[in-house]
Amino acid sequence: MKRFTANDRIRAILVVALFISLSLCIFAGILLIRSFTISPPEPAVLDTSKELAPTGGTMEQPPEPILIFVIDDAGNNLWELEPFLRFPGPLSIAVLPGLPYSAEAAERIRAAGKELLLHQPMEAIGGEYPGPGAIYEGMDQEEIRTIMERNLAEIGPVAGINNHQGSKITQDGTAMETILALCREHGIYFLDSRTTADTAAPAVAKRMGIKIGERDVFLDNIQEKAAMIGYVQEGLQKAEQKGFAIMIGHTWSTELAATLEELYPELIEQGYSLSTIARLMMDHSW
Repeated sequence: MKRFTANDRIRAILVVALFISLSLCIFAGILLIRSFTISPPEPAVLDTSKELAPTGGTMEQPPEPILIFVIDDAGNNLWELEPFLRFPGPLSIAVLPGLPYSAEAAERIRAAGKELLLHQPMEAIGGEYPGPGAIYEGMDQEEIRTIMERNLAEIGPVAGINNHQGSKITQDGTAMETILALCREHGIYFLDSRTTADTAAPAVAKRMGIKIGERDVFLDNIQEKAAMIGYVQEGLQKAEQKGFAIMIGHTWSTELAATLEELYPELIEQGYSLSTIARLMMDHSW
């Protein structure tokens, strides 16, 4: 029988010690790996029982581009007006004074919930007759006021005034100062139809510290459906650029009411908002 020498005992002890050391290293490695294992995050659950409070500087949604449709020349009859009264969205309608149906047209517009304007006749450069109740060049302040007060009594209460024709009068700074002063006294706005590029109304209004509206597009210079859709598209481009657009059409445009009603759902779906001039002036920085 072979006897174990001292060297054999040492080798056996070393083997056992090595085995124990390796076992400890493996065990320690397992513990280390487990300590660095990342647990998957729990899914986030929103509390829908209450609104989330805004934190820090709140981000406002960009405002929807605003469209204003103004329909001029009401008062000659009622049958041309009726389709516009049925329009499903906001609409501003301007009534001429001194015509057979001026007062009744104004009543129907108010009853339909549409915005009502006095479509104030003013002298044009070309000399075309502007209609009854007009302001002419050379009238003094008192004459202008008397005419406008009479027209407002017939059509009012109104939200504002815009000019019918008027390329000569709107160039006259003195006349426009009288007109804008009367608008301020009555708490109504003035919409410049911009029948001339040389209008003095914006400069006079700025000097007086008065906010006025200005027409961007005429909708029915060509009274065909395709052309009117093109004019609306032009208005949409202006609204995208500056936040709003004021577009003017006329009751006598036979295709206009149906065209606007047809376009209305599409405009809303595309993110445009229809409003009135008074609301625009209250809510919008010009």
